[in-house]
Amino acid sequence: MKNKKLFFIIIIILLLISVCLAISLGSSGLKLEELFKIENRQILYLRLSRVFLGIVAGAGLAVAGVLFQGILRNPLAEPYVLGVSSGAGLGAVLAICFGLSAVFLPFCAFLGAGLTMIAVYNLAKINGRVFSHGLLLSGVVVSAIFSSLLLFFVSISPNEAMHSITWWLLGSLQVFDFKLSVTCAMMVTCGISVAFYFARDLNAISLGEEEALHLGVDSESVSKILFTVASLVTGSIVCVCGIIGFVGLIIPHAIRLVLGSDHKVVLPASAISAAVFLILADTLSRVLMAPVEIPIGVITALLGGPVFIFLLRKRQKHLK
Repeated sequence: MKNKKLFFIIIIILLLISVCLAISLGSSGLKLEELFKIENRQILYLRLSRVFLGIVAGAGLAVAGVLFQGILRNPLAEPYVLGVSSGAGLGAVLAICFGLSAVFLPFCAFLGAGLTMIAVYNLAKINGRVFSHGLLLSGVVVSAIFSSLLLFFVSISPNEAMHSITWWLLGSLQVFDFKLSVTCAMMVTCGISVAFYFARDLNAISLGEEEALHLGVDSESVSKILFTVASLVTGSIVCVCGIIGFVGLIIPHAIRLVLGSDHKVVLPASAISAAVFLILADTLSRVLMAPVEIPIGVITALLGGPVFIFLLRKRQKHLK
């Protein structure tokens, strides 16, 4: 218990440090004290907005990853790998293509995420059972198809604004609509609250359906609720930040290695740690090749891809 408290103290301190770094570093070359001058307030506002979105997106993606992994009992499951992020992105782009207002973007992204997860789950089902490798393969295939459709709609769209979406699809914490960011933050906060409420039930589900039944948990009903919550959180984040992969894979796995598998601990620890990770990744994307900004999705993919391959190989050896 003392070690867990110490861990939370450390990651909260790291969060504060990462926020300070994100605010003080950038392509403008301004010192921290210069940002508070009236003429530089706009730059300070932009950096604070990115920090705010980094906390929201990082926490949301990590919690969505924890939920998918718990529901499917698969440590490799996460929104990006399962194609949920691509489905949410496709839903958001279609909404823009049909000229829907920004109010409908979260709903369309959520609908795309939910339908994608249903499709992936059913494709992986064989004789009423879902196997881990089938689920991952289905997710990769569906993700590839939807990514191609995304590029197709962007390329044929007569709307010039659509072509700038290509940058957004690669992942960005740049705030284009503050109201949409606040809406996303509210959805993510509600999603995390619901996830934490069902943490004990998620522990039971992770043990297996029979074990959950013996513990008095209706695994089917709880799984549907948490599946909806994870899809809603993912869809909300994608419609604001684009597709940022592997956050929901790297962070929860690292947290479980350090703190164990109790979801009452894993959920908040993953949320805070992922916020730190995404803020630092965004800072790196802005300063690594300044003044050129690297899409944050590229940074997370370069870090998360090797981790995914390592975990997949490790799981294959374990199943032999």
